[in-house]
Parts: sequence; C-alpha cells; structure tokens
Amino acid sequence: MSEKVIVAIPARYGSTRFEGKVLADIGGKTVLQSVWENVLNAKTVSKVIIATDDERVYKEALRFGATVKMTSTAHACGTDRIVEAIKDEDADIVVNVQGDEPLIRAEQVDIVVNPLLENPKEVMSTLSFEIKDQEIYNDPSVVKVITDKSDYAIYFSRWPIPYNRDNKNTIILKKHIGIYAFRKSFMIEYASWDSTPLENAEKLEQLRVLENGYKIKVEKSPWDTFGVDKPEDLEEVRKIICRM
Repeated sequence: MSEKVIVAIPARYGSTRFEGKVLADIGGKTVLQSVWENVLNAKTVSKVIIATDDERVYKEALRFGATVKMTSTAHACGTDRIVEAIKDEDADIVVNVQGDEPLIRAEQVDIVVNPLLENPKEVMSTLSFEIKDQEIYNDPSVVKVITDKSDYAIYFSRWPIPYNRDNKNTIILKKHIGIYAFRKSFMIEYASWDSTPLENAEKLEQLRVLENGYKIKVEKSPWDTFGVDKPEDLEEVRKIICRM
C-alpha cells in the first residue's frame, strides 16, 4: 500500500523583521498563495494544509481555496504548529514547507519525499543546493549544511562550513533549503523533545534531531529558493518570477 503524503504550510502573521510578509503581494497574488499553488502540483502529495494562528492569514487562505486550520498562538516554532494541525490527519509522511518561500517548486517537494518513500527506515529528509558565491557562503542568514558520504547531515550552521584551510576547490559547499519531510510519527515525537544546546545557539530547529542521535537525509536540489525575510526581498522575488 502506498504511503499518504501531506504538505503542511505554517504561516504566521507576526514576524520580527517583516510583519505580515505571507500576505505581501508579489505579482497579483500573496506570498502564501504562491507557496500553496506551487506545492499543489507535487506528484507525491495528496493534500495541502495551511496552519496559522492569525485570522487575517486564515481568511486569505480561504479566499484562494486552501484547506486551513487555526492553531494556538502559543507555539514557539512552525513544527509545533504543524503537529497541532496534522495530528488527526490520515497521513504517513508530512512535508513542512515554509509559508514565506514563494519560489519553492513542486519538484522539490517530490525530491524531499522520495527518500522516505523508498526506504521505510528513513525518518526525516531535507534539501541542499550547491553554493558557488562566496558572499552567500559567508552570509549568516544563509544556513549551510555538511554531509557524510551517504548524504546524511553532519551539521547545519549559519557559519561558513566547512572551513577550507588550504583554499582548494575540492569541496562542494552546500546551502540548506528549509523544506523537510518527516514520518508523521517521528515528527510528533520530535516536537515533544526539549530544545537542545546547539539548536538554541544556532537558532536552527533541525539540530535537535542530530543532537538526539537521529539521521537526516540530505537530497540535492537542482534549484535554489529565495525566501521573503524582509521587505526588500519582495522586489528580488518579483524579479526572479519575471525571469521564470
């Protein structure tokens, strides 16, 4: 029997750097609608749910026809919000797609899901994209990932890793793309754990998984993404969309 895959999109209105960013307009539609429309086309996915704690976001999701669930305002992170939204859903695999990633592609959803479909022992997977720009490599807002020979994550960091001491071009530098596929049971378990020291230091949730001794499969993405973190990012996204 094939496994059932759903996508959950956590979407807050509040944001320290850009309040209401998921409702910002990019080419006649909101950031949130763009994310939703893109992931709907994933071949592996049977349902897409938006999870929010804000009435404005809820109404916008209903406007463009999405399935949306109102969640508690007390959640500290998107994963907790997703768990509340999907706990009663009939699903084997849950894909976490951020509501501020309007350039995410349906193909990337399928790529991140495939390791869990192909191997029942895999509990979590994510994506990476090759970094070729030194400025991006040095940017602390861009999360980097290093992997072992089997493409499992060794570490995620905002710091430029790995350090290339001899400046030899033999290492592929990898940007982490923040989309995750979880087995539903593992996602619920993971959300129940206490935060961990490295997670708190880097402010990266996925480190909690590694610190508890579990593996994260890292698949290579042929495409990069560009999230909306601040107002000036909107114009960049609009330019990219025009070129597509």
